[in-house]
Amino acid sequence: MTQQETGIRRTVLFVLCIIFLVISGFIWKMDQPVIMNDQELRANGAIVLNTPRVFSDFELLDHHGEVFSKEQLKGKWSMIFFGFTHCPDICPTTLATLNQTYSKLKETEKDNLQILMVSLDAERDTVEKLAQYMPYFNSDFIGVTGSKHLIRRFTAEINVAYNKVPLEGEDYTVDHSTQIVLINPKGDYHGFFRGPHSEIMLRQTWRSIYASFN
Repeated sequence: MTQQETGIRRTVLFVLCIIFLVISGFIWKMDQPVIMNDQELRANGAIVLNTPRVFSDFELLDHHGEVFSKEQLKGKWSMIFFGFTHCPDICPTTLATLNQTYSKLKETEKDNLQILMVSLDAERDTVEKLAQYMPYFNSDFIGVTGSKHLIRRFTAEINVAYNKVPLEGEDYTVDHSTQIVLINPKGDYHGFFRGPHSEIMLRQTWRSIYASFN
């Protein structure tokens, strides 16, 4: 190999290394959360409280039949949707969106986030019913049910509205708010995501809140 060929090879290798570093840096930057201010978060459907709100403890049951209390909301972030298994549209659509959001997170992010549905229909949503329902959306998701009085108090403290609406005969449905409540790792009410929900908006806004949390 001549000296000229050697020089050309070194130049090509140098250029390829530069291209690789540029592409790697671009991919790394694209994978980092975009930190949004409160106005930008609000414009994307995420409302963060100026001061996280402390709410009362409770003792409910998850869909495995284990006790679920405020203690289970500590140590990681929680997104909570309040719905019910007989819901024909909003609930399954929202849970499907949450599944899309959660599935596209990095493993380290998944380790710091849990997704829950707290039932607003404790009469019909037994532990067994939730055990069949929740894995349909994601096996990591948690269904919670239990005392309707404790659920009523919990929802009142975090501004989630709902109402039982009679239908024909003894049938009924439940009208309810569509926001997704955000609980921080201290177990306090941190804010909420307004509907309609988009997996891109949920993922981007939560990543921003997560990355900037002290």
